[in-house]
Amino acid sequence: MSGHDPSFWPQTWSDPSFERARKPRQQGLTMVIDKGLGLHSFEDVLNVSASYIDVYKLGFGTSVLYPTSLLESKIALARMHQVLIMPGGTFFEVACMHDEVERYINAVRTIGFTAIEISDGSLPITSDLRRQAIQLAKQAGLTVYTEFGKKTANYTIDLDKFIRTLETDLLSGADYVIVEARESGNVGVFNGKGEVDRSFLRDVHMLAGSYASRLIWEAPRKEQQVAFLETLGIHTNLGNIAPTDVLSLESLRRGLRGDTSRWIIQEGRKATCEQKSSLR
Repeated sequence: MSGHDPSFWPQTWSDPSFERARKPRQQGLTMVIDKGLGLHSFEDVLNVSASYIDVYKLGFGTSVLYPTSLLESKIALARMHQVLIMPGGTFFEVACMHDEVERYINAVRTIGFTAIEISDGSLPITSDLRRQAIQLAKQAGLTVYTEFGKKTANYTIDLDKFIRTLETDLLSGADYVIVEARESGNVGVFNGKGEVDRSFLRDVHMLAGSYASRLIWEAPRKEQQVAFLETLGIHTNLGNIAPTDVLSLESLRRGLRGDTSRWIIQEGRKATCEQKSSLR
């Protein structure tokens, strides 16, 4: 990847997994949530870790609270670093409640955002409106992320409804579907303590079939990220990552942190040996 100098750090050190792809990636995506970083802090985040960030979300409805010039500057910086940037889904839901979806999409595109999140986690919308919003956003040239799930306490996934929504959203034009966990990581596929039901997770992944690679699992906590990587593999798409945790997550994906290093390095060595053997 472009995030390090290969003439100084050999790949055997920088990526023991031998599997991390350069941007733009189609899998192994990292989606960051920003709850209100200032411009200088944001620039620092991008200078350090832009190579490992695929999409950057200005959480909730915070986009409307920035001074417009500062918001435009953050968007311009993200675009310069080839990072997709979008407002949070709650902002979309507020626009829906005022019947201003088309106006919202136009405003998102006009100010420079490159992606959009379409959700109904807090405020319900009809399936027809959800589908229309996806199609309008795609026509506007935005990368579309939809979200499945509710932000209410004790919410767990209805598997049948989830699979139907996943298929409908992707067939309507969505690029990826985010699985709700909140920024606290205690709903969806998590229990109240933030623990992952790995058996249920495997069931979801299996039923999603070919669509599984287009799921983004919100996993704000380190132990949750480890659980997803161990259960579904290092190419799992993860979201709601704090700006300060990007390098930590990338280290987990590559086997550069003790929580994952043993099994990732072993698999990387095995793959390398198999490649060498096939060349003989």
